[in-house]
Amino acid sequence: MQTITWNQQVVKRNNKSLVLQMIMEKEPVSRADIAQITGLNKATVSSLVSELLEEDFVYESGPGESSGGRRPVLLHFNKTAGFAVGIDIGVNYILSVLTDLKGNIIIEKNQAVEDVSFTSVFQLATSMVRSLLKEMPGSRYGAVGIGIGVPGIVDKAGTVLLAPNLGWKNISLKQAFEEEFHLPVIIENEANSGAYGEKQFGAGQTYEDIIYISAGIGIGAGIILKGELFQGKNGYSGEMGHMIIEADGKKCSCGSRGCWEVYASEHALLSMSQKEKLSLETLISRAEKQDPEAIELFKKVGVYLGIGINNIINTFNPEQIIIGNRLARAKKWLEQPISDTIQSHTLPFHQKEVKLHFSKLSSYSAALGVSAFAVEDFIRTGIISA
Repeated sequence: MQTITWNQQVVKRNNKSLVLQMIMEKEPVSRADIAQITGLNKATVSSLVSELLEEDFVYESGPGESSGGRRPVLLHFNKTAGFAVGIDIGVNYILSVLTDLKGNIIIEKNQAVEDVSFTSVFQLATSMVRSLLKEMPGSRYGAVGIGIGVPGIVDKAGTVLLAPNLGWKNISLKQAFEEEFHLPVIIENEANSGAYGEKQFGAGQTYEDIIYISAGIGIGAGIILKGELFQGKNGYSGEMGHMIIEADGKKCSCGSRGCWEVYASEHALLSMSQKEKLSLETLISRAEKQDPEAIELFKKVGVYLGIGINNIINTFNPEQIIIGNRLARAKKWLEQPISDTIQSHTLPFHQKEVKLHFSKLSSYSAALGVSAFAVEDFIRTGIISA
């Protein structure tokens, strides 16, 4: 008897999740439309919608178009029933956003980082989160969770095993944030987060097989196959910044030599320059003014980016490559050398269908991706409890 009850609970939870998903994707939508699309009977849909209305996840609006009978009442997802925090920890910045449950940014905080020690970054990040929570609008569920993207190898327990460009090893980041805020916390690799952000809200929305290249101080890749984030056996996939493109080449922060990110990252770009203390922003501004040195530097990095992307295309045969993170701002000067390199190196069969795009979300890809993870976790574990 208990087994049947448990099975019924699981079925109800799954059905409720399905109905909410339908409303989120198709809104405004009627009960009859949900029943028709999902195949659930009308009484079940009606009962589940009543629960969702009571729980404030859904609200009703005036009648829609009639298809012959009474005009139906339309259902909408209540995107302000709660809010999520998304944090992108970069090597030279921290970006934090407060989003509604549909990924719209309500408040954002951006901070330059000089001291990348865990103590300093944690202090800065927690102070930004406190500020976001203080300014958060009122809602039934308040803050539903915090998502954090980190440029490094993260395990399933939310520990940062290695973030070479931050100099972090074995940092229990999830635990530290949960103890500080008593909210659910999700830690994810920054490139995976960026890939997911672009898939949900940006350049990847209409594609199923995507490789997202996070090109910042270092390089990482987020892999989406058949519409799902591919994380590998332990969640460590996508460390493509550390594929070797030059045997016994320049030393990398990971301890190896000749890694892709030593030649094609923002750090590589800045170290190629002969001038002291240049920033990406300065180089972009100079390139805008037709400075030949700045344009040449972007061209060199573009060629190296193209070499790594060639390897990725030949390996994965993806539909789409998206270049994101800070270097995406230099699209104007990087796009051509990347395309030329792909054209002259990639196998012709692989070149045919692949689309090369730059991030639509600019520097927000990772922050929005982790915020979406936090929202999904809340919806999955919090509200769909039959």
